[in-house]
Amino acid sequence: MKQKTKLAMLFTLMLVAAGVFYFDAKGLPFSGKTSTFTAKNYAPLPVENPELRRWKIDASRRTAYQSSGRDLFSASLPPAPVQRKPEPAPTPVIPATPEPPPPALPANMKFFGYGTVPNGTSKRAFLSDGEEVYIVGEGDTLLGRFRIVRIGNASLEFEELGSGRRNSASLDEQAAPPA
Repeated sequence: MKQKTKLAMLFTLMLVAAGVFYFDAKGLPFSGKTSTFTAKNYAPLPVENPELRRWKIDASRRTAYQSSGRDLFSASLPPAPVQRKPEPAPTPVIPATPEPPPPALPANMKFFGYGTVPNGTSKRAFLSDGEEVYIVGEGDTLLGRFRIVRIGNASLEFEELGSGRRNSASLDEQAAPPA
């Protein structure tokens, strides 16, 4: 039974194939119906002058291809261009001005001792200028030119008011004023 069914199906398929071949080779007669595209639906493009613009064509023909160095047929990117740092302009050499010497007390001014105030903790420095004696504390000004920064056991640190430069003077025991 199975074989008869298979033969019947084969025969049916052969008939269908023969019919398709016959109608395809012969072609179907024209039905007379018009297509959706007709001359009535045609609208030309709004071009003012339909003549070819030959100058544009000539200009495009004259252009030459300039490669950027990249292979057009490769998916990988080319190496990045090397960035050159501009060389800095040479700076003019300015001769260094010599550092002025540290400030000094006047030549005849001597630091000859220190002391403390009995009712306070601040130290006082004793300086002599010939027969003149000056008693100053930390933060006081001397001769209107120097500020006393720190009074130590063996040194006196001072700052010149005009320039802000600092120096120190050491204790000079022989500079005591005459008694």
